[in-house]
Amino acid sequence: MAKFIIEPHFRLQEWVAEEKGYFRDEGLDYEFRELVRATGGKIHDKGDKVGAFQSFEEGRKSNVSCACHWTVNVAASKGIGRMYTDVYSVSPAGIYVAPDSPVKSPADLAGVPVSVGYQSGSHYATVQALEPYLKPEQIKLNFADGMLFKRMEQLIEGKAPAVSLFSGPYYFVEQLGFRKVIDTTFMIATMIHGDPDPEDLRKFFRALRRAQRDIDLRPELYTHYYKNEFPERFHALMDTRRWGPGERLVFEPYTKEVYEQSFEWIAAHGMFADSGMGSGDYEKATLSLNA
Repeated sequence: MAKFIIEPHFRLQEWVAEEKGYFRDEGLDYEFRELVRATGGKIHDKGDKVGAFQSFEEGRKSNVSCACHWTVNVAASKGIGRMYTDVYSVSPAGIYVAPDSPVKSPADLAGVPVSVGYQSGSHYATVQALEPYLKPEQIKLNFADGMLFKRMEQLIEGKAPAVSLFSGPYYFVEQLGFRKVIDTTFMIATMIHGDPDPEDLRKFFRALRRAQRDIDLRPELYTHYYKNEFPERFHALMDTRRWGPGERLVFEPYTKEVYEQSFEWIAAHGMFADSGMGSGDYEKATLSLNA
């Protein structure tokens, strides 16, 4: 049987489980691939209108991957993978501007381009967060700044007036003095690729549960792992001792009700053409080992 492929993805849990030997303790026969690491950061720059959904279409190399729950919903409904519903996570996120920006409140973002990842968590979460303040025609999104690290760099260099960030970049720009205008925290779901052994999945998630408890107890011991996923040109400026724990795994069901409500929100906002939405059938699109 092929080895179980683990790919860390902008969060601490996989790194902690690997450091502590939790995957080995579970008896998991696995390979740990640092696929997100790139010295120059180019792996994160996919260009205009290429985001989480498009990366699912291209194919993922790991057995388990993660993305915002909206995109995972649609991808799973199209048969690209299966949404694992026994756990979800929540990531702190926000829209940031320069310290001297005239933008002081969410209402001030009317007509201001906000850099987001296309059909990715930052895309949906930005719309969701700004709707209480702005009319749809006032929300202006910029997809040209590409993926997470490019958006961060554009903000730091003064080339983007407002940027949606999460994970390490969220903490980094805050450390550098950039201002958060509004919180855009969002849910992240898990996608299963291929046909891994169900027992391997159980071992994998048991290890992550142990890692989550360690992070909850002593986050300052593990925030240094953010550097493993940052382009090296930023390392000298990073003080990860000041950063928070980031994405938190929640070992509760991602229910049919939540799935359907999210699917309806995506459809109502025209995030995908009708032909690209899939069936929306929860039972066909999902996998639970606790059912």
